[in-house]
Amino acid sequence: MQYSLGAIQYYWPKTTIEDFYQQAAQSPADIIYLGESVCSKRRELKYKDWLDVAQQLAAVGKQVVLSTMTLLEAPSEVNVLKRYCDNGEFLVEANDISAVQLLSENGVPFVCGQPINIYNARSLKQLRSSGMMRWVIPAELSRDWITTLLNEYAELYHNQDFEVELFAYGHLPLAFSARCFTARSENRAKDDCELCCINYPQGRPTYSQDGQQLFVLNGIQTQAGKCSNLINDLVDVDDLIDIIRISPQAENTFDILQNFIAQEASPVKQPLSKQQTNGYWHNIAGMHSV
Repeated sequence: MQYSLGAIQYYWPKTTIEDFYQQAAQSPADIIYLGESVCSKRRELKYKDWLDVAQQLAAVGKQVVLSTMTLLEAPSEVNVLKRYCDNGEFLVEANDISAVQLLSENGVPFVCGQPINIYNARSLKQLRSSGMMRWVIPAELSRDWITTLLNEYAELYHNQDFEVELFAYGHLPLAFSARCFTARSENRAKDDCELCCINYPQGRPTYSQDGQQLFVLNGIQTQAGKCSNLINDLVDVDDLIDIIRISPQAENTFDILQNFIAQEASPVKQPLSKQQTNGYWHNIAGMHSV
């Protein structure tokens, strides 16, 4: 089993990002995803800065993947996308079908990101034919669904020649919108947001009237209110999953990574907190736990 660190979903200051990847270079993570995938206004690190970080991580033996934007809204964002796809050195995680098109036209292998919703074997085959070499499972799919889908793929196409990656820890991305809900929560217009996301290094939680945390606002991204934690489910994934993804957190990311690695080596059931869940994986409501 390999372990990956997903792209940072939140808006952190440049020094925080650089410190994080200095730690990542010394961590046991095998694969590290880099880049801004949520909002193009988040420019603490620019394209050249990301490439510098990528080269530093590659120099210590990490596999580096550049993650593209999930929602493209302007020609300038398409131009940045083209630069990522044409980088000529690092693998790219396509989080939008336009990235798939560019990479496929260039004959470049790619990772199919979680936001590209794939639910059946024929869609997987289409992407595989376009150059996909790794598939990141959509957030809401259960173990049973994945088992059925991969079995169907094997029956139809006689082999499974791509890797499968599971988002195993972090607030699951549920939706993206042209509107910025973090700005709206501060009564700001999106065009006059003053980059207020930087004030919420783990996103801004929203609650129901009875005090239950329902969602996390992260700019134009809406995340699940509870944190997905599949640490107790590693015993069930060896025959399905090649890579376990940990989504970077504002605190304790590398402790979480170490806990997952230790759990794989010596499984001991760990109680989930009230703010953690594994519901989707067990084919029940995402906000509930088994």
